[in-house]
Amino acid sequence: MANSISWRPSTSGKIEGGECFDSSIDKGSPFSFKLGQGEVIKGLDDGVATMKKGERAIFIVPPNLAYGEAGSPPLIPPNATLVFDVEMKSWITITDLTGDGGILKKITKEGHGWATPRDGDHVLVKYEARLENGSVVSKSEEGAMFHIGDGYLCPGLGKAVKTMRKGEKAELAVKSFYGLSENEEGKRIPPDSNLTIEIELVSWTSVIDITGDNKVVKKIVKAGQGFERPNEDSMVKVIYTAKLEDGTVFEHKGTNEEPFQYTTLQEHINEGLDRAIMSMKRGEHAEVTVGAEYVCGKNLPANSMLKYDIELIDFIKEKPFWKMDTNEKLEASQKKKLDGNMFFKAGKFWLASNKYHKASNYVEYDHSFSDDEKCIANGLKLACNLNNAACKLKLGDYLQASRLCTKVLEQDPSNVKALFRRAEAYLKISELEKAETDIKRALIIDPHNRDVRLKYKELKGTQREYTKHQTEFFSTMIAKMG
Repeated sequence: MANSISWRPSTSGKIEGGECFDSSIDKGSPFSFKLGQGEVIKGLDDGVATMKKGERAIFIVPPNLAYGEAGSPPLIPPNATLVFDVEMKSWITITDLTGDGGILKKITKEGHGWATPRDGDHVLVKYEARLENGSVVSKSEEGAMFHIGDGYLCPGLGKAVKTMRKGEKAELAVKSFYGLSENEEGKRIPPDSNLTIEIELVSWTSVIDITGDNKVVKKIVKAGQGFERPNEDSMVKVIYTAKLEDGTVFEHKGTNEEPFQYTTLQEHINEGLDRAIMSMKRGEHAEVTVGAEYVCGKNLPANSMLKYDIELIDFIKEKPFWKMDTNEKLEASQKKKLDGNMFFKAGKFWLASNKYHKASNYVEYDHSFSDDEKCIANGLKLACNLNNAACKLKLGDYLQASRLCTKVLEQDPSNVKALFRRAEAYLKISELEKAETDIKRALIIDPHNRDVRLKYKELKGTQREYTKHQTEFFSTMIAKMG
């Protein structure tokens, strides 16, 4: 975002040793101009930019920073040195939100706090949009509510709101290419119409996509306290009500006197709700929608969802690994690994991945282990990273799968499974040379491995398709150039 500034100084200017040729003081109103836009001579532009509010200064401007050899007849002769007496009254910052002059924002009332809305957040605004002739084309009588990113009214409105704080008022100058084509009555707006929009951000509600696919979405009704959130295997206390889309109560758990208590990521509740609760702070109240994909065993119709009203009362995190002795770390790692195996066999790859990640964390730093304990820890670490790579492949996180395999190969350079799974990941992200290197290494170590041989055959087919595509592409390009 680029900034320009509308300055309001009181000025008087005269030719050095001569008469006054202009004075906003005599006119009784400050002189306004936009800084850096060439609206005044360069010497005055540069000089005023150094001033503070309430400051008064004398600027002596040489001809090369004033009107030069040509002067400005009839008041200013050629090669004149000018003297300005300037008092800085005030200024207003104007922000170019798009960098192309398409949306200019001028704050008319400062907001409070530091946070601003983000894409997807639900905002309440008051606004009035006018054409250059002053006619109103759209306005909100009681306030308008919309989700940022939905394109409400015009692109300019959504872009501006993301820069505003609660209670802030601003004036927007919106060029036609960021404006609207119709007002709320459906009447056509004249083509190439620029708009002026006066807007106030009344409030907003944060909306968070928990799973990254818009299948589990949280809207914060009341912010929680502090910064901590529950993690895996935290003991949490919540109150929630689940409703179907028609408003029918589907499930209710907990009361103020006796909240529902459960352990996170142990399948005590559905995965979508579990992940949403793990994103909450103590005391937070939220509305969460969970798609059928994340609600197993509830017999919901396809493409339906549950709507949860949730309050996180309290939680106690699992004992952190740095507070455990070596025996506790090994036991915890083994337990998490077994949990991960169980979830993987059930096809619950996200849950399994979390268990494997947690299990490897317990034994990641082994400086306090004895030699025998280090041997056990290394075995756990290798198995968990390798199994987690398999989860990441199932989840489509190929980059992380390749990194986990690399960690395994740093421990065991001849691990065929790690080479095979890293090659799979490389194939998915079209790193064909790297995939070939890994598969060839695996075949040298285990030349009769059926899975590796089939993967090598798949790679060769992919390479042929890639070469054919490249040949056709360049042939077409050369033909067009000819």
